[in-house]
Amino acid sequence: MGTYVITGGASGIGLAIAEQLTSEGHHCLSVDIQQADIVADLSSPEGRTDAIAAIKDKTGEKLAGLVTSAGVGSHVGNNALITEVNYFGTVDLVAGLHDTLAANKAAVLLVSSNSAPMPTNPDFITALLDSERERACELAAGMEGHPVYSGTKQAVTRWMRRHTAAYAAEGIRVNAIGPGYTRTPLSLAVEDDPKLGDSIKQFIASIPVGRPGLPQDMADAASFLLGERASFICGAMLYVDGGHDAMMRPDAL
Repeated sequence: MGTYVITGGASGIGLAIAEQLTSEGHHCLSVDIQQADIVADLSSPEGRTDAIAAIKDKTGEKLAGLVTSAGVGSHVGNNALITEVNYFGTVDLVAGLHDTLAANKAAVLLVSSNSAPMPTNPDFITALLDSERERACELAAGMEGHPVYSGTKQAVTRWMRRHTAAYAAEGIRVNAIGPGYTRTPLSLAVEDDPKLGDSIKQFIASIPVGRPGLPQDMADAASFLLGERASFICGAMLYVDGGHDAMMRPDAL
């Protein structure tokens, strides 16, 4: 049993993962903008630095795993915020905790999305992967919200793949899950929206398994990838989306 830190752990998928790990006997610390064990704003470099320091302090640098579930949806109308939280709020925390993760041979789970493979601005992806934060936010300002969202998730997944070998050599396993449509309080509000509701309901109806995802579906996948049964799985992106990715990209691996 060990200590896990979950960003975005106060609600939705992050909360479900924290509850699942707690039920298995682990100790979990949530990092979120409010109502969390560590209250932190991951939308700024200073907030991320403060979060890293607080994590090290509260865990005594004893860390079994890190889950980066904090994220902002494409509907918020602030593309810089999506960029800062979804990408830099993930990779900066993993990088900032690298020494602690290596010392504990910890597991890392990144919460990506099945939107990650969708087309987006390649210059935006390059800026993210090159850690050009200001350039990435500048490019995001001229884009629609969803390509920014999917772009951040694609970049997070590619960052994982680029760092998998070096991290694995130090005993750090990094994997990702790609949730599909997941029914949370936030998504329920969108389902009931008079403008968007019909489109969302049609989208849900197209999920091959015949139902939307639940936070527990993501928590079950997370528990497996973080645990010993997945000790030989490293650098993998597991789609947890009811078959949507396979339906939309049948010939892509």
